[in-house]
Amino acid sequence: MKIALGSDHAGYELKEKVKKILQKLGHTVVDFGTDSKGSVDYPDFGIKVAQSVAQGETDRGVAVCWTGNGMSIAANKVKGIRATLALNKDMAYYARFHNDSNLLTLSQKYTSEAELEDIVKTWLETAFEGGRHIRRLQKIEDLERK
Repeated sequence: MKIALGSDHAGYELKEKVKKILQKLGHTVVDFGTDSKGSVDYPDFGIKVAQSVAQGETDRGVAVCWTGNGMSIAANKVKGIRATLALNKDMAYYARFHNDSNLLTLSQKYTSEAELEDIVKTWLETAFEGGRHIRRLQKIEDLERK
């Protein structure tokens, strides 16, 4: 899978760990930055990741900031993106299983390094259940078209 990756300065360290995990799992990573702990604005990077996924340049995306909330807000402004925050493996599972998440947001502050690989791997490997959830996602897509 080709994965878009990005972070702000407060998520830089975790982004670099995620990059190594993705590469170890055999995925191609497109890193949209940032490339240091120097202060930057999270929307600039979250939007780049989201646009890459929405335009089909990458299959999915991962965006990291201090809490994960800023990246979720920014990414979800891009039509077709279903960005979901996962602080643990269970949240990652349901983000895909029920919500068909195409962009994972992570928190450098609240994500356990010991759980990081399980979170990422679970999110990547879990299939969308479909069924009743299709109707719910369709309501979101209908709103995006208005």
